[in-house]
Order: sequence, then structure tokens, then C-alpha cells
Amino acid sequence: MQRSSERSTERGNAGLFWPVLCLIAAVDFGTKFLAARRLLPQGLPHEVFGDWVRFTLVRNPGAAFGLHLGSQSRWIFMALTIVALVILGFLYTATRRGDAVRAIALAMVCGGAIGNLIDRITSRFGVVDFIDIGFGDSRWPTFNVADMAVSIGAFLLAWVLWGEDTETQSAAVRTPIPVSADTRELS
Repeated sequence: MQRSSERSTERGNAGLFWPVLCLIAAVDFGTKFLAARRLLPQGLPHEVFGDWVRFTLVRNPGAAFGLHLGSQSRWIFMALTIVALVILGFLYTATRRGDAVRAIALAMVCGGAIGNLIDRITSRFGVVDFIDIGFGDSRWPTFNVADMAVSIGAFLLAWVLWGEDTETQSAAVRTPIPVSADTRELS
């Protein structure tokens, strides 16, 4: 019986989850494809909005903010991404039917993770990053659409989970503790 309700929950959120996930993965793939072919040579900035926003092709063999774990970084981050996707899959299946924000947040994180995983699988040179924001020499680390989706989705997911935790704690405070006959006799 519970298995049936789990499937119902999945279908209830699938109309949001899968299109958002696929859209993010497709946009990420497409923008990286264009960046890798048009933003040459690698490392040369192309101004979009003056010096504030530039497109600069870089290959990141590590993770966010240039985190690098040596020669095995590619494989380590692939494995970590797969583990994260499995955990996110469990969170998705536990999502209540109609919980749009949680479904979208999970789809964003999954879509971004899949986008960067595709790069790690298909290229030994690393993930394609190209969005370069800053002013002069003060720059944010170069990133891509997948990174934006993961960051925004993770923020949304944390917000939703924090709200669920707060809701659970409030419900626990409001719920009276049942008193048994044995306990009343002791009073």
C-alpha cells in the first residue's frame, strides 16, 4: 500500500521535476557546447556587459571554487556526484505530492549535477566554465549554467527543508502528550 502512495507522490511531482531537470541539463549542455567552440582561445575574456560580465572559457578539472584533489579529481568528483544524485533521488521520492518548491529545487540541483557530470564523463580536461563576473582583477570564480542551477536549487532546498523542520518542531510543541491511567494515579 505504501509503495502505491509513493508512486502516486512521484507522479504528482513528475510534471514539474522532469521538465525542469531536462531543461537545465539541455541549456547547460547547449551553452557549454557553444562556449567551447566560440570562446577561443581558452582564457581570453569576451566582454558581454563591459568588464562586469564576460565570457571566458576555462576548463575546471576540480570542483567549485577550484577545489582540486590531485590526479584523481575527475573520478572522485564523478563518484561524489553519483552518490549525491542517489541521495537527491531519495529526497525526491519522499517529496509530498504537490510540493512544487521542493520538486523544483531538487530538479535544479539534479539537472545541474547531471550537466557537470556529463562534462566529467566526456572530457578528461574538466568541466566547461565560461561565465566570468567581477570588476577588474576582483572576479568571482568562473562558472556555468549547471553551477547556477545547483547553487539556486541548493538554497531553495535548504529553505524548504528548514521550513519542514520548523513545521515539524511546531507541531511537536502543539501536540499534547497522552496521559495514561497509570500516570494519573501517580499524581
